[in-house]
Amino acid sequence: MIKYEFTLQTAQPNAREKAERMQAAMMGEKQVDCPIKHYFAPGLFAREMTIPKGVCVVGAVHKTTNISCLSAGTVRLITDDGYVDHIAPKKVLIKAGAKNQWLALDDAVLTNYFPNPDNETDIEILVQRYTESTLSELLGGNDNKQLTANKPAQLEH
Repeated sequence: MIKYEFTLQTAQPNAREKAERMQAAMMGEKQVDCPIKHYFAPGLFAREMTIPKGVCVVGAVHKTTNISCLSAGTVRLITDDGYVDHIAPKKVLIKAGAKNQWLALDDAVLTNYFPNPDNETDIEILVQRYTESTLSELLGGNDNKQLTANKPAQLEH
């Protein structure tokens, strides 16, 4: 006779599930302007975001592992491994498939770096190449769910 033993464990949500819950909770909040800049060098594409103090950004899911550079400020990064506070200057490895949350403890500037072997400059193509999103779904885009959810409220004021 073979005896099987097991322990029933309640699965803890991973960082992606937590980030999706946070994103859903933020739907009723007015979207904060986090300016985006794009930079190009031969074979390289960089996407920079400025996050004001106190703002939480739920990031796009990246298709590839990449490096993010915190060049200014302090952020709390929430990932599958928990959370870590980072003080600029700091390089952070962003894992493929992760949906991370960034809480700016001070005004912060984050830049993600991606390979760009064909020197593509169309941002829509690059966003689709490196994330599970479209450009219009990202922060400030016309199809951004948070922005869409708040358009009627913004029109009233």
